[in-house]
Amino acid sequence: MAVITEGPAPFHEGEIEIQRRVGVADKMAVIGRNFIRDHMPDQHREFFESLPFMVLGTQDAGGQPWATILAGGAGFVTSPDDTHLTLSAALPSADPALAALHAGAPVGGLGIELDTRRRNRFTAHVERQTRSALELKIDLSFGNCPQFIQTREVIETRDPKAPHAETPDTFTRFDEKIRTLIEKADTFFIASATESREPGKPESGVDVSHRGGAAGFIKVEDDRTFLVPDYAGNFFFNTLGNLLVNPRAGILFPDFDTGGLVHLAGTVEIIWSGAEVDQLPGAQRAWRFTLDHGITRPDALPMRFAFGEFSPRSLKTGTWHQHPA
Repeated sequence: MAVITEGPAPFHEGEIEIQRRVGVADKMAVIGRNFIRDHMPDQHREFFESLPFMVLGTQDAGGQPWATILAGGAGFVTSPDDTHLTLSAALPSADPALAALHAGAPVGGLGIELDTRRRNRFTAHVERQTRSALELKIDLSFGNCPQFIQTREVIETRDPKAPHAETPDTFTRFDEKIRTLIEKADTFFIASATESREPGKPESGVDVSHRGGAAGFIKVEDDRTFLVPDYAGNFFFNTLGNLLVNPRAGILFPDFDTGGLVHLAGTVEIIWSGAEVDQLPGAQRAWRFTLDHGITRPDALPMRFAFGEFSPRSLKTGTWHQHPA
């Protein structure tokens, strides 16, 4: 996503190209200027400060995006003014997304309250980083609708500020456990980035977003690829717009029952139409993720998530198990 300027729309060429493809470019140019801000409104600042965790997207020195969840307990996020956020939490060295951070690095952020389905997003860059805090300067801030969010109650299982040893593991193929997690998932997060990593450039930036559907909405094709239906959203096309110009993506699958995180690095191919799109009710497009490598972090989060109910929108969609190829 581009920095807001006097130009026709606060979007970069990839986002605008997809908006044109679906016939909403003119409409979104107006909506974008009205809803995408270069600062956080007070309600967003208060919302972020109430959260026990934040979803972040980053980009490492090789250009690979990564997605993660940083947990610090209620109140770990503070906002000293409408263009700054401070996340006071230990930054685990085993986290590939946090390891990519440094002063000036781009960051995408998603604040999501699962029990209410409320969410707001931002893009930012790092102003200062220590082992126990991350200070961010906001570039853009905007709200998101509650579609496809399954409700869950957050249950803290240990002090998020206490030291916690991790034993991460790397892989280049999905084993049975990871495949099962993906096949049963109703929620995941995706980080994407434009090719530039230079702060302040209109084409630079990292985005992180939520994806949800009925359990089984992801189709694992083999031990390196899976297929995801793309449902109608806010028509900003922040994720797909980034992927159109830069197919590298970082995927995060939380294990809500164990607190584990599975980070995936790879590339995405957008599928605009055809049998793979037509099989599932409500799918507008689809995209195929191909794994390069991944990292598992068992018990990474100091919390568990008790399932509540599916989003009404999720229940209107299908699964690959109901509509096999």
